[in-house]
Amino acid sequence: MLTHVTEIRVRYADTDMMQFVYNGKYLEYFEVGRTELLRSTGVSYAEVEKNGYQLPLIETGIKYLQSASYDDILEIHASVKELYSPKVHIEYVVKKKDTNEIVAEGFTTHIFIKSDTKKAVRPPKVYVDALAPYFSKTGDSQKK
Repeated sequence: MLTHVTEIRVRYADTDMMQFVYNGKYLEYFEVGRTELLRSTGVSYAEVEKNGYQLPLIETGIKYLQSASYDDILEIHASVKELYSPKVHIEYVVKKKDTNEIVAEGFTTHIFIKSDTKKAVRPPKVYVDALAPYFSKTGDSQKK
């Protein structure tokens, strides 16, 4: 399993009239966590796209457990548990850094497509090679 933690400070613009982080912002937080997770392996989204692939979102889910507010520092824990699936399923846990309380949990599922044809394809070699060191043959974590 590959896991990466990214910190985000809640901006005033992220909050709603109730002074809580607006529910839709969590998908943006997931995106930041996902981007940094991939970058931590040495591969950026830009590199994946340069190689002729895109990674559209095909499914998502969020469970809100607590509120977060302006100026809170949140930790976005993003994890990939499978390497060779045709889909990329990423799970997220959002925690308040100061209390370690879980604010939200969720997932996003993506699929690789070729940029030119928009057809679904297997994960490209650049992605598999970058993530392979984090997975053993049984799918257990080798690195964190």
